[in-house]
Amino acid sequence: MTITAQNPFRTRAESILTNLRDTGQYKQLQMIEGPMGPVTTLRGHGECLNFCSNNYLGLAHHPEVVEAGISGLSAYGAGTASVRFICGTFAPHEILEHTIARFLGVEAAYTFVSCWNATEAVFPTLAEPGDAIISDELNHACIIDSVRLATVIKKGVHKFVYHNNDMDALRGALTRARNAIDDDHAVWVVTDGVFSMEGSLANLPAMRALCDEFGAVLVVDDSHGTGVMGKTGRGTHEHHGMSGTDIDLFTGTLGKALGGGAGGYIAGPKFAIDLIVQRARPTLFSNALPVTVACSANKAIEILMDEPQRVQKLRDNVAYARKQIRAAGFEVLDSPTAICAIIVGDTAKAISMSKRLLELGVYVIGFGYPVVPEGTARLRIQLSAAHETAHIDSLVEALKKL
Repeated sequence: MTITAQNPFRTRAESILTNLRDTGQYKQLQMIEGPMGPVTTLRGHGECLNFCSNNYLGLAHHPEVVEAGISGLSAYGAGTASVRFICGTFAPHEILEHTIARFLGVEAAYTFVSCWNATEAVFPTLAEPGDAIISDELNHACIIDSVRLATVIKKGVHKFVYHNNDMDALRGALTRARNAIDDDHAVWVVTDGVFSMEGSLANLPAMRALCDEFGAVLVVDDSHGTGVMGKTGRGTHEHHGMSGTDIDLFTGTLGKALGGGAGGYIAGPKFAIDLIVQRARPTLFSNALPVTVACSANKAIEILMDEPQRVQKLRDNVAYARKQIRAAGFEVLDSPTAICAIIVGDTAKAISMSKRLLELGVYVIGFGYPVVPEGTARLRIQLSAAHETAHIDSLVEALKKL
């Protein structure tokens, strides 16, 4: 059946799109016509300074990372052609998962085609009716959807949300959760390590202490912290002086600092990973991570472990950029992370500023609703170890022109 102009779905969709265009909120996809680096070629714009990539360590186009992927492609082919438990588990998956576990200092790890899939697997698989899940209000959408899915699939799962990074609010939520469930059920606390739209850090030491006090399981998605935070880039927990075993379960991505390819993982105690392998729908019903990506990601982690100076270069770039952006008259949220958020308020204004920066040869994205709440639209500037001082100076000069 053809969707006619009178069909309610088409009418509704076209109305929404028209409103987005009329109010300046319509998002344009930029076509990249070259490798991901500090300078990127955009169709219709030529070479632009790239300050909106998650390529935090500059490894996306590292020759050894690229060559590892090519070698994996040649040796194992283009696709896994199966889910893991049938015939989709290849030797590079095992190698990568051992590397992730060693890098984080935990017993085991398991990979997925994306961190969204990995996070989506956690609570619908591991939580049971009668359990309680407590989530930070600013957690990433994949965490929110994982919790929502768990409450739908496992009827009787309790959900609590606490004010961002507010430890008194978390204590209150833990108290309410313990009062709501039986002693033989679990309480889960989940947070981002780095909140991606703010660039702020979760207070993991305080959260660990509260989870120990209330007998709760601590789950951390450190997608924007892994490779960025801590002296050796292990993540937000290392930044706080914690070990990998201080976190009960990690979720994370291979698509940001760790090579910028794709894929995600869950890491933690072996019994939890074994249960994920046996029961998680995203791995039982979705193809395995492409082997070429597994090979590239493994090489990227090896480079990070061998070259921790990349993390220091990123840290130096972040400090310099924040100082110069403030000197240019902008209020940037304070953070040690690679995310520099400049709050502008209105979504259309953020998008307009982003367009003007692109005209000036600087690629920065304006974020508004529904990515962030109404009234908190922002420019999100992201730094990389691949940026040089001259790149940052050019960014600041363009910001001044706004």
